[in-house]
Amino acid sequence: MCELLAMSANTPTDLCFSFTGLTRRGGETGPHKDGWGVSFYEGKGVRSFHDSDASASSRLAEVVQTHPIKSEVAICHIRQANVGEICLANTHPFIRELWGRYWVFAHNGQLSNFRAAEGFYEPVGDTDSEALFCDILNHLRSHCDRNAPLEEVVERLVRLSQTYAREGVFNLLLSNGDWLFTYCTTKMASITRRAPFGPARLKDADVTVDFESETTPNDVVSVIVTEPLTSDEQWDVYQPGEWRLWKKGEVIAAGGK
Repeated sequence: MCELLAMSANTPTDLCFSFTGLTRRGGETGPHKDGWGVSFYEGKGVRSFHDSDASASSRLAEVVQTHPIKSEVAICHIRQANVGEICLANTHPFIRELWGRYWVFAHNGQLSNFRAAEGFYEPVGDTDSEALFCDILNHLRSHCDRNAPLEEVVERLVRLSQTYAREGVFNLLLSNGDWLFTYCTTKMASITRRAPFGPARLKDADVTVDFESETTPNDVVSVIVTEPLTSDEQWDVYQPGEWRLWKKGEVIAAGGK
């Protein structure tokens, strides 16, 4: 299986600390060595990095770890291939435009027999994950108006996620830059950091950060992962079938427990 990482914050924040921990699991402390990718929203734009090599030894990943790209929403994925060859086209996150915004998607799991219905969006690679992403966007394009209220879009996403989950493992990160939708069938956990901030230590690297020196009292930063990244913080574990909608670091809707 792959591993996921996302961030939702109320102020532009870098992902260096969490990304450093996750990349170690890509071929060093974990088996997820078949490629990686990360996307940072900057306004309506997206800055993305992808590599089909193991993240633990990737020079490009090293650049991202040490370059503080600030964003309010970011999505990251390290891959352990089970469907599709190891190549750049099959690395997550996948990106498409819908209703004048870039949508970013990453998936952990396997629906090995999934075949998306034909539609406007088509996969470029040969993973079930990208086929799922295209299927989601085709459903939204067909059944929702671009000016539909967020509640209607989320309701559609929840129903689609529940349908996919009946066919296999479906852990999801999806964003249009304004909000972040997460869905869990097996493993997912989150942590929300706010004042008073304190130190945190990574499980997978000898790295500690004091968030008090890196933040302001008004900052709210939430991190969502497959497996907790730190050893000295209390993470909130999702239940199977649980979904949460995040915006500016806070959960604004949830359900499915």
